[in-house]
Amino acid sequence: MFVREKLEDNERMLLSSLACLSEKSRGRERAEAPDSLRTCFMRDRDRIIHCKSFRRLKHKTQCFLSPSGDHYRTRLTHTLEVSQISRTVARALALNEDLAEAIALGHDLGHTPFGHAGEKALDEVVPGGFRHNEHSLRVVEKLEKNGRGLNLTYEVRQGILRHTGAALPETLEGQIIRFADRIAYINHDIDDAIRGDILKEEDIPRDIADILGHSHSRRINTLVCKMVEYGEINHAIGLDELYAGAMEDLREFMFENVYRNPKAKSEETKGMDILRRMYEYFCKNPEKMPGEYVDSVEKYGREEAARDYVAGMTDRFAVARYEDLFVPKSWAKY
Repeated sequence: MFVREKLEDNERMLLSSLACLSEKSRGRERAEAPDSLRTCFMRDRDRIIHCKSFRRLKHKTQCFLSPSGDHYRTRLTHTLEVSQISRTVARALALNEDLAEAIALGHDLGHTPFGHAGEKALDEVVPGGFRHNEHSLRVVEKLEKNGRGLNLTYEVRQGILRHTGAALPETLEGQIIRFADRIAYINHDIDDAIRGDILKEEDIPRDIADILGHSHSRRINTLVCKMVEYGEINHAIGLDELYAGAMEDLREFMFENVYRNPKAKSEETKGMDILRRMYEYFCKNPEKMPGEYVDSVEKYGREEAARDYVAGMTDRFAVARYEDLFVPKSWAKY
């Protein structure tokens, strides 16, 4: 018996009847022989971790653009925090931890440089708009591996696409990521805002703190524990009204005091201008993009190729490319 088959036996014996079993996956777009060691969802997790888009997350903005300190979150550290919360909840509810982890690790692969400001900039100029969850799916289906994609399972791809938006993932594991994503970003953005002298812990409204906790770790622990409690009672993913309401109130507090704070977001308009100008430039001059994107013009069109190139940039590469294209260089005689 292969190790994979033993792992699948363990899933049948140990996981909840509500879990998505690896052997019951709806499969991949292109059929592949099963791996001898790993279940299909373990394999998806590994493919995501080893892809180029995942590595680029370490140089993409999470909340604060180009922070000078070493301890601010990036899109990569956010992803890891979402993964850890998701795994904890999935394990506690006897759901498929490997599936939850794979979706969590892939959910933001399509995020732009400069965080949500970059997403907003591309949404304004790209025909049909731009949504990072849809682009994350495009990354794993169309862009990675020189256009072949990662060929992930249906459940992981759908979880990535539906980690935000109106439509819910079909699996409970995918639904966990929707909550874990919000739990992670609200709380680590508070932590970063305190580090950046935008907030103080005591600024958080007392009625919210009394419900969720008066520190970063206590708030996360409260929300994770209450998710597990809700799941055990209701056999579904969610939070009861008291804690869901407190988390939404905390999110609104963050929009009012951090996400729209002029001090915290003073540089974002510059990042937005960089992306808009480069997108327009590459639509008009597609030959100036790297070869793989030039080749995709015939397949997808100029607008889509330019969008794929710009959205895939890291913050620092976007700045460097912009300077190369638009900032005059000193003349030198050679």
